[in-house]
Amino acid sequence: MFTALLLSAPGTQLDPILAENLRSAWGGSALDWLSPGEAVEFGLPAMPDNRWDVWADLQQARVDLVIQRTDGRRKKMLLADMDSTMIQQECIDELAAEAGVGERVAEITRRAMNGELDFEGALIERVGLLKDLDEAVIARVLSERITHMPGGRELIATMKANGGHAALVSGGFTAFTENVAEALGFHEHRANTLLAAGGKLTGEVARPILGREAKVQALNEITARLGITPDDVIAVGDGANDLGMLGLAGTGVALHAKPVVAEQCEVRVNHGDLTALLYIQGYRREMFAI
Repeated sequence: MFTALLLSAPGTQLDPILAENLRSAWGGSALDWLSPGEAVEFGLPAMPDNRWDVWADLQQARVDLVIQRTDGRRKKMLLADMDSTMIQQECIDELAAEAGVGERVAEITRRAMNGELDFEGALIERVGLLKDLDEAVIARVLSERITHMPGGRELIATMKANGGHAALVSGGFTAFTENVAEALGFHEHRANTLLAAGGKLTGEVARPILGREAKVQALNEITARLGITPDDVIAVGDGANDLGMLGLAGTGVALHAKPVVAEQCEVRVNHGDLTALLYIQGYRREMFAI
């Protein structure tokens, strides 16, 4: 059995007629509204042949479509990227803006997240451009430039309330993951370490660099420690360096992802916020912990 889920963009209403017409066309079971006007699902006996054609049509209406096997939807662990996933910014781009090299670094970031550049080399190059930046700028960027992605608190609190484990794993920096993990309620975090001396950034990052393979390693290590399997994980990210963990996790969610990333993922959320990951697992709005 499969479950088809329709999700509307925040601030918009999901058309019940659209949902009923799709259910009827695919011979699905009765509509089950997880959140009135926002999220609805129905059962299917098989994966529809025209799944991606319908998905593309629904994108025009700012509606996300997720079809997955019904068994095993509820996960025991969340593994999340940070930049442009749990927060709305790229931390290194914000630091670069303070250093006066914002446009140059942002372009390198864009290309790296699209998979056009080697992640490790791109990170070394970008960090090098931050040399001599006052270390105190990090705290200012955190307080003035960084905002959390909507739905993150609800996602983590709800999964934790149901016995889930939440891990933040980023190709960014511990100076940011420590703050974000504490604010949102993650159990643990992993990231790269910016090196500083005399109150200034040195333009270097500690080795080894945490990139795509390190995120896969984190998934394997944490699940082994918890006594669960990768299939028990829902992972979320947006960049090319997330593809490894998204492919290994039981449910890999490309959230507002770069096209080259989304096209390699079975679960794509382009319009919803992070609460979409709860609906994907079958949680109802009234079950949200916050």
